[in-house]
Formats: sequence, C-alpha cells, structure tokens
Amino acid sequence: MAGEEINEDYPVEIHEYLSTFENSIGAVDEMLKTMMSVSRNELLQKLDPLEQAKVDLVSAYTLNSMFWVYLATQGVNPKEHPVKQELERIRVYMNRVKEITDKKKAGKLDRAAASRFVKNALWEPKPKNASKIANKGKSKS
Repeated sequence: MAGEEINEDYPVEIHEYLSTFENSIGAVDEMLKTMMSVSRNELLQKLDPLEQAKVDLVSAYTLNSMFWVYLATQGVNPKEHPVKQELERIRVYMNRVKEITDKKKAGKLDRAAASRFVKNALWEPKPKNASKIANKGKSKS
C-alpha cells in the first residue's frame, strides 16, 4: 500500500479496496489533526450560534459514524446497537438546523409593497357617472 507491495495475508482481489481505505483513513487523520490544532473554545468564539451548532452536530455525527464503522469491523451489527438511534437523533437536529438556515435565507414579505402591487395590478372599472361628466364637459366647449 505504501510501497504498493501485495501482502499474501489477504486475497489479491481486495488490494485496491484496502489501498483506498488506507488513503481514506489518512485523510481522516489529517482532518482530525487540523481540527485538534485549534482549541474548541477559540474556534467557537469566531462563530455565531447557528454555526456553532453545525460544528457540534457534524463532529458528533462524524464520531458516531466512525464508531459505526468500528462496530462493523468487530463483527457487531451496528443496526442493532444504540449508535443507530444516536445517529438518527443527530440527523433530526441537523434537519432542524437546516430548516432554520433555510428560513434565514428565504425572502421576507414586505406587506406594504405587496399591497401596492396588488392594488395597482387590479383593474377597476370607471364609475358610470365619471364618463357622463367627462362627456358633458366636452360637449359644452
């Protein structure tokens, strides 16, 4: 994998999968080192409360996902483990944060402007008296 030599301890067919897995583990390790290089308090001070919630949720989801993989590698069915409920709980909160974010991005309704648009867009028939008055004024001159 590092030297791309094939080991006889596992079937040749899975060599490519193991190489990909090792590269993925290396990427996760690098990300964790980056996250751990900055103190949590220092990171959270720079963020607004919604962004803080996102960081906490992503961290919790990632940790539980990694535990899910660990359980699977140990022969434990993670679908029957409490980690499944924890992942679902975190996913529910992630959806709530997404809804809040979407509401913030949504446009606000300016009632006064909408009222003016509707009022000016509606056709209003002229009163019958107004046309007779206009015609009388024209015929007198």
